[in-house]
Amino acid sequence: MRPIETRYARSGDVRIAYQVVGQGAFDLVFVPGFISNLDLHWEDEGYSRLLKRLSAFSRLILFDKRGTGLSDRVDARHLPSLEARMDDVRAVMDAAGSGRAAILGASEGAPMAMLFAATYPERTRALVLYGGYAHFHKWVMPPERLDAFIETAETSWGTGATLPNFAPGRVDDAHFAQWWARFERLSASPTAAAALARMNADIDVRGILAMISAPTLIIHRRNDVRVDPDASRFLAKKIPHARLVEIAGRDHPIWTGDVDRVADLIEECLTGEPAVADTERVLAALLVTRIYDTARLGDRMWSERSQRFQETWRLLVGRHGGRTVGTHGELMMSRFDGPARAVRCAAALREAAQQIGVASAQGVHVGEIEMRGQPVGLTARVTMQLATHAGRGDILASRLVADLATGSGLHFVDAGRVSLELDEPMPAVLATSEQHLEPACRPGARPAEPPALTARESEVVNLIADGKSNAAIAAELSLSEHTVKRHVANILLKLDLPSRAAAAAFSARHTGPDGP
Repeated sequence: MRPIETRYARSGDVRIAYQVVGQGAFDLVFVPGFISNLDLHWEDEGYSRLLKRLSAFSRLILFDKRGTGLSDRVDARHLPSLEARMDDVRAVMDAAGSGRAAILGASEGAPMAMLFAATYPERTRALVLYGGYAHFHKWVMPPERLDAFIETAETSWGTGATLPNFAPGRVDDAHFAQWWARFERLSASPTAAAALARMNADIDVRGILAMISAPTLIIHRRNDVRVDPDASRFLAKKIPHARLVEIAGRDHPIWTGDVDRVADLIEECLTGEPAVADTERVLAALLVTRIYDTARLGDRMWSERSQRFQETWRLLVGRHGGRTVGTHGELMMSRFDGPARAVRCAAALREAAQQIGVASAQGVHVGEIEMRGQPVGLTARVTMQLATHAGRGDILASRLVADLATGSGLHFVDAGRVSLELDEPMPAVLATSEQHLEPACRPGARPAEPPALTARESEVVNLIADGKSNAAIAAELSLSEHTVKRHVANILLKLDLPSRAAAAAFSARHTGPDGP
């Protein structure tokens, strides 16, 4: 889902870009945080998920505040007051034909939303504040920290350097980090970003909180890295009849973390009814495969090997009963009905990567995803982060994967805890080779000539070299998968080889007219 048209409202001499999405029974105006870009929001899975949820029950009005995104910039020498910026909300509502609306203010947008609700009570249906505050220096950062932040913005803006200040749990998510760098560049220039930071430093709306009469919901993450949770606790005490809900998480942006939890709270507050359960969500195992150029191959060679691996990836995912669901640069995501299939596919992909000559690292996780479309949300992001944390050749999985794969014959070793975008580090495991595939012992010396394989073993090793899994070999030779595993174990023992990949390499070196 993507809005078709971006329009402009006039607020004094400034043009404010806005979009309208959905056809709900009431209007909901979303006042964004520090920076925004109306077009770019729809390219991030978390942001687009949030907007999709909100527009499902409302007529959602989005805009870029002055100085950001598609709206006019501000004069850095004459910074507008919060009152002038707040009036942009009124101008957008007028342009969108909205007489009365619920106002959702996130982060720096929360003070604007509060000031609007106090100034225009007749136009405020309800007020929702996420990660908000009434005084910048008290609950966001003191002057000395602000100076350091502005210096970073002026020297490193556009590189994603501010990401740790807002979402430290996403720093190791390569895809999100790249998006965040674009988000910086397309939302504001370095000069504009510094001006925005200075404007926000002047925020102090403590004196108007008692004047807010609209029903108010306050949402804050318990370990928010950007805004002290005490800021929302203060708001809950000072705004008449306000209700505070603290949720899990440390990343600050409203579109990170458990977006559905935030959307559920907003929907229930504004409609008076609990959010309708999404019946199109299912439990699935996700596998994210990452390849990279450890050998510093030339562009042409890397492109050829990457393309070859992606073709192999699609083939192997299908053979293991999975479905490819999308790529993000060097990250390839696939989904399976169960974790055992996902892990076995990951093992086959690891061997394929070795044969092709690229390095691989993979992550596996189990959780709820939507049946249709590309998986988004927490499950997808955790799986991508596991793949990012995985080392060369590793299959890093959540402990839940190992628990659900009990009895499958797969083997896992403890990998400690991995810090992701969750409240607590996630227990993780490494998938290892199945025990009966590894030779129990090795001969003391390697014979000068490789020992002869039986005709059946020769067939098996040739199929291994073709990149086929045990299941595929069993189907082709009309054998049980267990029998194929025994053949593989015998081959490795006879040839004194450590893995299937080594057996494939052996086959390539010793293939003659009649096979190895």
